[in-house]
Amino acid sequence: MRMLRRWLGRAAVAAFFAVTGLEIATLVSRPASAVLELDITQGQIKPIPIAIPSFGILGGDPQIAANMTAVITSDLVRSGLFIPIDAARFPPAAASSQVPSFGDWRALDAQALVVGAVGVEADGRLRAEFRLWDVIAGQQATGQQYYATPANWRKVAHIIADAIYERLTGEKGYFNTQVVFVDESGPKDRRVKRLAVMDQDGANVRYLTEGSSLVLTPRFSPTSQYVAYMSYEGAEPSVYLMDVATGQHRLIDRFPGMSLAPRFAPDGQRMVLSLERGGVTNIYEYDLRTRASRRLTDAAAIDVGASYSPDGSQIVFESDRGGSKQLYVMNADGSNPQRITFSEGSYGTPVWSPRGDLIAFTRQSGGQFSIGVIKPDGSGERILTTGFHNEGPTWSPNGRIIMFFREQQGEGGPKLFTIDLTGYNQFQVATPGFASDPAWSPNID
Repeated sequence: MRMLRRWLGRAAVAAFFAVTGLEIATLVSRPASAVLELDITQGQIKPIPIAIPSFGILGGDPQIAANMTAVITSDLVRSGLFIPIDAARFPPAAASSQVPSFGDWRALDAQALVVGAVGVEADGRLRAEFRLWDVIAGQQATGQQYYATPANWRKVAHIIADAIYERLTGEKGYFNTQVVFVDESGPKDRRVKRLAVMDQDGANVRYLTEGSSLVLTPRFSPTSQYVAYMSYEGAEPSVYLMDVATGQHRLIDRFPGMSLAPRFAPDGQRMVLSLERGGVTNIYEYDLRTRASRRLTDAAAIDVGASYSPDGSQIVFESDRGGSKQLYVMNADGSNPQRITFSEGSYGTPVWSPRGDLIAFTRQSGGQFSIGVIKPDGSGERILTTGFHNEGPTWSPNGRIIMFFREQQGEGGPKLFTIDLTGYNQFQVATPGFASDPAWSPNID
């Protein structure tokens, strides 16, 4: 991990454009000269003290303002990089368009201040605006105004949180994203597993399958339009492709034997998956346009769980070719496979970080399951969390947060959690029931 220093001071350029039906206007801001510093190491993080008063009301249902403020605050807190100032200490509220009294906020040790307002226009559109103030420099850092349908208030809140996150850290946010996962319900010996998709914070759950067939390992395409997954729908377990918007799905191809563990290439036109034939499982590349496949591994072993590097040049996978499950990295054409894990225990479910610097994994050792990260050359292995059963890591689009599923002894089923790269900030993600196999979408435009 490295220290991030980002200047808040950049003059915003006024703009007005439409994104997926959402109108965004940037409120002109003045350059600020102060530095907000994030100190991130393996075992230490110094979050930014930030004040987020409840948004003002421009008209319509006042509950929307309270709800949006709560979502923005929750997003920032769950990142582990921000700590909100206690609202009970706030000075009297001022209009979102007014310059705040910075001395009052400095007295509370706030380094950043977010003020905003939301309401419904006469034409029925939701209007929301916010300003981010650099309290130290006493200047506005950024400000934007949004128009959307009232039903999209939560999406607007996530976009505002992303804008704040990016301005203060210099990195893209990840709050306006979705997660596809396996929803689990019913007794353990008759568990019903359905594909479901939700916002990254657990809201807006929507079911993609009815549960009549067992489903496993869903994975988003780079555009978030499709999900590849394994299903027992047919005669043999096979990989299917689903359009998330329409719910239409199809078998990608009819392979002899079982097909499993799909994952898209960065270009979205290809995927890697494993095919089982005669007790041996190898990794294949499959072209979704031509339906051509080629074998990438050829070992008398079980090679599964392949994941591309962000540039598509390499693939990490798990294999028992050395006698126990370990992680290997090879070129994208299958050449030069190299083992990268050598510690005690077995390794699985590898997934390459979107940043390219780390690979997340599950490690089983001493009766415990751990979520950890390792560099692609095998150095710098670090365990983030250990417990009765932790498995299935997936990265946020900016490579700072990992979501996984955890089952505590005696709880009866798994639940979803997030953890940041320090290993100190863990949060449960609320789901309707038990949940497993999460996969994070890219950022949604």
